[in-house]
Amino acid sequence: MKIVKAEIYVVEFPLKEPFIISYATYPHMAAVIVKLETDTGLVGYGEAVPDEHVTGEQVNGTYEILKNVLVPAVIGQNPFDIEKIHFLMNSEIARNPAAKAAIDIACYDLMGKASGQPVYNMIGGQAHDNLQYPKVLSIEAPEIMAQKAKLAMEQGFSSLKLKVGDPDSAMDIKRIYAVREAVGPDMPIRIDVNQGWKTAGHAIQVINQLDGAGLTWIEQPIRMGDIRGLADVRRKTATPIMADESVQTMEDVLEIIRLEAADYINIKLMKSGGIFPAVQMAKAAESAGIIAQIGSMVESSVGSAAGYHAVMSRRNIQTAELTGPLLFSEEIGDLDFQLPYVMLSDKPGLGIEVDEKQLHKLTIMSCTVEGGRTLHGH
Repeated sequence: MKIVKAEIYVVEFPLKEPFIISYATYPHMAAVIVKLETDTGLVGYGEAVPDEHVTGEQVNGTYEILKNVLVPAVIGQNPFDIEKIHFLMNSEIARNPAAKAAIDIACYDLMGKASGQPVYNMIGGQAHDNLQYPKVLSIEAPEIMAQKAKLAMEQGFSSLKLKVGDPDSAMDIKRIYAVREAVGPDMPIRIDVNQGWKTAGHAIQVINQLDGAGLTWIEQPIRMGDIRGLADVRRKTATPIMADESVQTMEDVLEIIRLEAADYINIKLMKSGGIFPAVQMAKAAESAGIIAQIGSMVESSVGSAAGYHAVMSRRNIQTAELTGPLLFSEEIGDLDFQLPYVMLSDKPGLGIEVDEKQLHKLTIMSCTVEGGRTLHGH
């Protein structure tokens, strides 16, 4: 079996309401969908959701790199040769993990369809009985976040994730305590600062004021790349620390292990380059007693399903936050969310159906690559 053709689509997924985090506000999410076809007639789908603030990738650049560099490199390859495919991609261009993730995910979809197995059976099998997801709340006024948190609890969510990271950290403290008061002492709450508290000293000062909030963990309180500073935060505070934007490569994981900088790491397929490297990173973390999570760049059902397959396959990946499909008013897939669980299919490959009509409706530009050449685009 060989990859013989690829179709690449730049799409925009409309959000039900703006998604607000410390460093950006998103009115919609742009993504690149890759459709790989083999000489046996099988089709596999992958997705790239680049984040210029984290990996330095941008959607138009990701499209061009896929079209001109990465897809031509894998045309003619067997999708089962995933180690070789990553070697070829890494030999062509450094970094660009979201672009590489799109091809990786499509290859796993093809592997599963060719073998009649769900992707999780290709990478470890079913390690969990069920998969849950939290209610994720954007940064808003304390009273609004408290109201939304209480509603989420009433709806049946089993945990909350609060986006914080306001330059006015006193407002973040008010937000967190307002939510805790609204939902009571037993609801698990995790917070994601998205680098918003910048420095270790400032983060330590804020976190020590949150001891009474009963937080499960605090995610990426300081700027990415400052792993030594993250270790300092962990040593001088009581609440467990999760690294996110600071975890992009295996080298980052090893440095976090060496410096004892985190209790948890948030692995995202879009940061790591896909399922294959993400699982390797989770294994490395497990060897050091660090618990892993698969997080989201707000992907559609394609990227979200891929992430859930990675979660399902590893005991050490204990949580997931792949809720992109729930945030969109229009989507291309049918990943099944039944609050508070995602019902990951045991159908071959990713286990989702892609609505080609919706895909074309949401497409801004596209092209076809065959035999290493771009045949046409619009």
